[in-house]
Amino acid sequence: MEQIYTIPVNEAFDAVLEKPECGCPICMLFRRLQEDELDIILGASMMEPDIRIKTNEQGFCLEHYKMMHGRRRMLGLGLILESHLAEVERLLDGPTVLGNKRAAATAALGELEESCYVCGRINKNLSAMIATVCYLWESDMDFRRKLERVDRFCLPHYRAILEYASKKMPKRTYIDFYDAIHAVEKRYITSLRSDVSWFCKKFDYRYDEEPWYNAKDSVKRAIAFLGTEPEEDIKDGRKNGGST
Repeated sequence: MEQIYTIPVNEAFDAVLEKPECGCPICMLFRRLQEDELDIILGASMMEPDIRIKTNEQGFCLEHYKMMHGRRRMLGLGLILESHLAEVERLLDGPTVLGNKRAAATAALGELEESCYVCGRINKNLSAMIATVCYLWESDMDFRRKLERVDRFCLPHYRAILEYASKKMPKRTYIDFYDAIHAVEKRYITSLRSDVSWFCKKFDYRYDEEPWYNAKDSVKRAIAFLGTEPEEDIKDGRKNGGST
C-alpha cells in the first residue's frame, strides 16, 4: 500500500518516465522542495519566532536570496533581512566572551558564508526522499521496474543514492540495487558520450551535410548530467554564433 511519504517519490519517477526530458527524478524532487521551502519562508512561517531565530543565525545563500527577491514579496524579504543584518552586525563585533575577538569574528563570518536556512531544509528532506527511493526499491516491485526504466540520474544524485544504499541496505540487496541503477547510468552516459562526440564532429566541414541526429543539445544535456542544473536553465551554444 502506498504511504503518504512515498507519493512524491512515485510521482517524480512517473513524471520522468512520461517525459524523459524532465531529467533526473531526484532533481525534480529537489526543485519541488525548493519551491515549497521558498513559499513557506516568505509566508506565515516568516513570523514564527523559532524560524526567525534560525534564519537570523543562518541567513541564505545568494541563489536563494535571488529567488526570494524574484518572488516580489518585498515586505517579507525586508523583514527577514532587517533581523538578519542585526545578527551580522553582532558577528562583526565578535563574541562577548574573552579571547581573540578579531579571529572569532572572522571565523563566525566564514561559517555564515557556508550557511543557508533553505539549503539546510532542502538537504534534510531530500535525504529522506533518497531513503524512500531505496525503501521502495526493496519493497515494491512496481517501483523497481520504474527505476530500471528511467532515462538517467544526474551524477551527484546518482552518487548520493548509492552512498546511502551502501550504508543502509543488506550487502546482497545493495549489490542488486547497484547493478540496477548502474545499468541506468551506464546506458545514458554511453549514449550521451556518443552524442557529444557527434556534436564535435559537426564542427568539421566534412560532416557539414550530415544530420545532427540527437546531438544538437548534447552539450546542454551533458552539463545537466554532470551537475544538478535543469536543462532548460542552461543556454545553448550554437555553431557560428547562433546558426546550426
